[in-house]
Amino acid sequence: MKLELAKSAGFCYGVKRAVRLAEEAAAAGEPCVMLGPIIHNESEIKRLKALGVGLVERPEDVPSGAAVIIRSHGESRAVFEALERRGARIIDATCPNVSHIHRIVSQAEDEGRTCVIIGTPTHPEVQAIAGWCRSPVVLSGGKALAEWLSEDPERPGLPLTLVSQTTATQNAWNFCVEIAKKQCTNLKIFDTICNATCKRQSEAQELAARNDGMIVIGGRESSNTRRLTELCAALCPTVLWVERGEDLEPSDLYGKASIGITAGASTPGWIIKEVYDKMSAENMEIEESFAEMLEKSIKTLNTGEKVTGVVTGITPTEIYVDLGTKHAGYIPVSELSDDPTVKVEDIVKVGEEIETYVMRVNDQEGVVTLSKKRLDTVKSWDDIEQAKEDHTVVEGLVTEENKGGVVVNVKGIRVFVPASQTGLPRSASMSELVKQMVRLRITEVNRARRRVVGSIRAVAAEERAEKAAKVWAEIEDGKRYTGVVKSLTSYGAFVDIGGVDGMVHISELSWSRIKDPSEVVKVGDTVEVYVISADKEKKKISLGMKDRTEDPWSKFTSTYDVGSVANVKVVKLMTFGAFAEIVPGVDGLIHISQIADHRIDKPGDVLSEGQMVDVKITDIDFEHKKVSLSIRALLEDAKRAEAEADEE
Repeated sequence: MKLELAKSAGFCYGVKRAVRLAEEAAAAGEPCVMLGPIIHNESEIKRLKALGVGLVERPEDVPSGAAVIIRSHGESRAVFEALERRGARIIDATCPNVSHIHRIVSQAEDEGRTCVIIGTPTHPEVQAIAGWCRSPVVLSGGKALAEWLSEDPERPGLPLTLVSQTTATQNAWNFCVEIAKKQCTNLKIFDTICNATCKRQSEAQELAARNDGMIVIGGRESSNTRRLTELCAALCPTVLWVERGEDLEPSDLYGKASIGITAGASTPGWIIKEVYDKMSAENMEIEESFAEMLEKSIKTLNTGEKVTGVVTGITPTEIYVDLGTKHAGYIPVSELSDDPTVKVEDIVKVGEEIETYVMRVNDQEGVVTLSKKRLDTVKSWDDIEQAKEDHTVVEGLVTEENKGGVVVNVKGIRVFVPASQTGLPRSASMSELVKQMVRLRITEVNRARRRVVGSIRAVAAEERAEKAAKVWAEIEDGKRYTGVVKSLTSYGAFVDIGGVDGMVHISELSWSRIKDPSEVVKVGDTVEVYVISADKEKKKISLGMKDRTEDPWSKFTSTYDVGSVANVKVVKLMTFGAFAEIVPGVDGLIHISQIADHRIDKPGDVLSEGQMVDVKITDIDFEHKKVSLSIRALLEDAKRAEAEADEE
């Protein structure tokens, strides 16, 4: 006799998770109880009781101070509220797929829709789903749905949301969907049948079709085990439904050339092995493939191992991974990536293969906690060490300002960059680097102490040197650059034109007379400059900013002549007179003798810098571009005009 074991037999992910949470609560040593059996398997419930997990049937029976484990089938909103009123700590072991249905129906009712739940009305999962609705409609299948729709002519036009019990058969659900689509005009359909359930049922049918007998293992209270038995019985002449190895009578299978074995979602691996051991004791021939599958089912994975699996499901909190063994793998979202900005869907997709790191193994329940980010971290350490050896540049995000420097996240590795290596001036705040992407070179790696040191300045210096070399190779008088003001002095501004700083003298910042460069530019400004001269040997560059195409003298001579009156700005007081700006770039001199129509000791007795005054242009020296101005001439002209007016 040959045996063939279904690959997906035994605990589904939701059940494994519930059992794991119960075991963890028991291991913590705190009082804890299950609110109703967390799974439909009496033997497993007895095992959990032996570990110290109690069992109560109603919220009011929960002992004071005890944690409450919500079963994998879930509970109604009212139960959660009752437990919260009692102040109980809730350990929610509801299957994530079932929790998803709770959210769907709750939101649907908030939108004014009627929720139609397809499933067994007495099943605890269905009752829990209905408990998240105010007015649920629970129907057992397509026939019941058709009858309900025909009872009231207005029902097909209602806004309906259709969901299914996770363990319903796909054929039954498809029949309901077909009826609803034909009759309903405002319908939303959510296919909430669990993929694991469909896969388990499909595999069981395939086994039943090609074997002479079937063994279905699972509790008598388990609806999914009952469905497996029904599906197998339709395709195989001999089907045995057993809860434990002790229920199995191998003689019932004598004469069968091949036997298939499957198990319900609430059947632990140790019971499956128990049935196998009993069959083996009868000296039956075991196919090599079955032996291999059994080896996988009882194989103990080790913490720290690298394993590869296929993503089978994604929830807001966990990613389910099929490892090809009897262990169910899951990755908490917190273990997916170190990057807080990354989205789950950008990293993993259902059906894709993923390599992960084993964090923890629970062979008894067959659950493996996995981490992608820790495996990535292991790889990242290798990359970091290689980057140091090869002197390559790496990129990372500055995550925080630390004592004496900043911390950069490079592929999940914390790299410390001392303040002296940030490339910032001493007076600058390092906080300006936080949340910035930077390029750096790794200078020190100590894997044992998990210490990595890097330098941003080293990369910046190298890049600046490369840019500077290019600038010096191509620079020429008159060439224009877009630069950034790096610093200011009393005599000008230093501008970075791409790895090289050039100086714009104060006289070259503007045609107007200014006292300080800050009147025109400030540090960080982007400016357009041109090369006045470049000394490649001394590495000095003189730059200009004022527009040479605007000739202030031409503007002046085209506007004013000798005898013209102009409103000017006093820009500088001297002992012999005052200089005044006529147009930007052209100043004229008001001699001390021309400031007033009477004798004064010094220009400051009458004028002040910045004052606007009217003057008469008395002389223009075109050769030397000098202009003479007079306030006195205007005053005298005014007196003459007044005298002439009096004579008339």
